[in-house]
Formats: sequence, structure tokens, C-alpha cells
Amino acid sequence: MALEKLNNRLGNDVAELQATGRDKGAELVINKVIKAAGDKGPRYLVDGHEKKEFIKMNANSYLGMSMNPEVIAAEEAAAVEFGVGPGAVRFISGTHTPHIQLEKKLAEFHERKAAMIFSSAYVTSMGVIFPLTNKETVIVSDELNHNCIIQAMRLSRPAAKLIYKHNNMADLEAKLQEAVGKGNRCLVITDGIFSMRGDFAPLKELTEICSRFEDKFAEGVVTIADDSHGVGAFGKTGRGTEEETGANVDILVGTLGKAYGVNGGYVVASNEVINYLRETAPMYIYSNPITCSEAAAALKVLEILDSPAGIARLAHLAAMTKKFEDGLTSLGYETIEGPHPVVPLMVRDTAETTKLVNYLTGNGVLGTGLNFPVVPKGDEEIRFQVNADHTVSDIDYVLSVLKSYKDAK
Repeated sequence: MALEKLNNRLGNDVAELQATGRDKGAELVINKVIKAAGDKGPRYLVDGHEKKEFIKMNANSYLGMSMNPEVIAAEEAAAVEFGVGPGAVRFISGTHTPHIQLEKKLAEFHERKAAMIFSSAYVTSMGVIFPLTNKETVIVSDELNHNCIIQAMRLSRPAAKLIYKHNNMADLEAKLQEAVGKGNRCLVITDGIFSMRGDFAPLKELTEICSRFEDKFAEGVVTIADDSHGVGAFGKTGRGTEEETGANVDILVGTLGKAYGVNGGYVVASNEVINYLRETAPMYIYSNPITCSEAAAALKVLEILDSPAGIARLAHLAAMTKKFEDGLTSLGYETIEGPHPVVPLMVRDTAETTKLVNYLTGNGVLGTGLNFPVVPKGDEEIRFQVNADHTVSDIDYVLSVLKSYKDAK
């Protein structure tokens, strides 16, 4: 067999991951969703645990919109009208009215001139960074940026690549100084919310520092933030890290697949940037867009978010996040406190992380164990993610499970 030698090598590589506790393991399969009732939020049934109901504390759907009746109705209506798939890429015949409406709404939501949607946020970052990087481009990037940014930088092969210490603005300034003379264009790239930690970039200070180097590069210093975990979940009105910090970057990447509870990614920027990306981004040109029904669902989410009901959900999300963080601290667990609903429980040991995840699972709580190389060695953690469907009772139950684990040690 042609694959026999390769199969042996790949099998050995996976076995090594398993032996060192770095494998992702078998995928958990949710087979039923039980809707919220009484003082309980949604519960989930999982293959292999048929009689156990789970609280999902590891979902990106921060606003709890994926089961919202209005959102479901909007998606179903669009599927009936336009079909279940676009049937082509955008520049052939894959663009439909809901795509245009969604792009217009996203641009307005973020107070930008234009927007374009991609099939996911991961490919959005790649589809922005790769076309904007040429042989005269220098990239300056935070050391804890998401994998999509790291892979985009590798694909782009810039003239120079400089990495600054996490959220260290003095080091950013030093790296910008080092970048002078290495290229005509400089891209400074950061996550908005850092997905493994829940902390956020100091965008106001970052943009101010970058502005001081604008005249050092013939084509300027362009700030790019991937705020996929921030948009819809962070800031008083859900505008993300920009709203929280009172600053605006030049190019903002967001997602429809986290707080909005749908699917897809997007970028907002100037007309010139968006027009250029439509002509040059292979991830956009050669890939089908999200479905019309997904676009319609996202439009409905944005409508809800920009209403009193949306503001109330954001306030509840913030309150549940604070309650959970305070509970972890009072139990003696280490966390990285902050207003974003990503709440890490810092374990700092691979074996102990696995043990605690298994205990949580055995007690009906889904949390995500993160080990090296997903996080640096010594930063092993369980990432919890609060969402607006969680109730006071839900948070109390999860904290009680964590208390019983600590008491039993």
C-alpha cells in the first residue's frame, strides 16, 4: 500500500501525543439540547453519557443566541427563500441579498465604511494579512496572538517579522523602532481578546504608539486587531475591545461564530482596503460564502444586540462572569480576572488539568483543558466560558463541583 509507511509514521506521532497528554482526544458528540427551564439554563446530552445532563461551560456562544427563537425563525425563512447553500463563490453567482445586507449592517455596527464576510474568522485573518503583505512589509505581532495570525504570517513571508512581549507596550515600541528601515509598510497585529486568557489588548496605547511611527514607513503603520472573542460579548453595547478601550484600529476582524452564535467571519475597514481584499484575497475569491440563512440569522442577532433586550443580555453576561470569577477566587483557585467571559482556571500542570477536566465531566460540567503546545508549558489551564444563558443556579452548581474537588484533595 502506498500509505503504509506514512501510516506508520503518523500513527507513531499520534501515539506520542497521547503518551504525553497533548492529544485532543476523541471528539465529544452532543446529541440533544434541552432548552432552558426554571432556574436552569440549557442542558446537553452527550454520546456515551445518555442519562447525564451537562452544563456547557466551554462554548463561544457568549450571548446564547444559537437557540433564540427569533434567530432560528430568520434562518429558516431565508433557507426557504434562497435555499440551503449559495451554490457558488461570490464573484460568480454566490452573492445574495442577505450577504449584502449583512455587510452593510456590520460596517454600520462598527462605524466603518465597508465590510466583507468570509467563511470563518480563521480564514478572515489569513485573508486579510496575506494580501496586505508584500516583500516590503514588516509585521509586528503580539507573542500570544491566535494561531490564525501565526499561520497567516508564515504564509505571507514578510520582509521581517518581529514579536513583542504580550501586551507590553514598551516592547512594542522597541520592536517598531527595530522595524524602521526594514520595509515600506508595517502591519501591527494583535488579538483584541486573547482567547486562552480572557485578557485584552490595550488598543488605545497601542494605536497611539503606532501613530508615532507613521512617518517612518513610506506606506504607514497599519493596525489590525482580530477581536473574534470580543465582538458581541465585550463592551457596554457589544462593540468589543475597541469600545472597552476607547480606541479604533485601522482594520478589525470579527466573527459571526462566537457571540453571535451563527457561523462565518468578517472584516471592517475603509472602502479602499475592502475593495482591494475582494480582488486579492484567495480565501474569499475561491471559497463559497456563508449561507443566506446564516447571514439572515446574523442580521437578526445584530438587531437584537442593538436593542434593550441585547443590552440586558450583555449586563447579565457581565454579572455571571463576575460571579464565577469571584467564586473561583474565594475557593482558592488561580484565575486571570477581567470583564470578558473567558475565565481561565490556571492549573499549571498537564496531569492535574486532565484529572480536573475528568472530574468536571463526571459531574455534568463541560470545561476545556488546555495543555502545551496550545498554551505555553506552565500555563496549563481549564478554560471556562460564561454565556448569557447561564443562570445564577448554573454558576452556583459549577462552583459547588469545583469546591468538592478541592475538598477531596
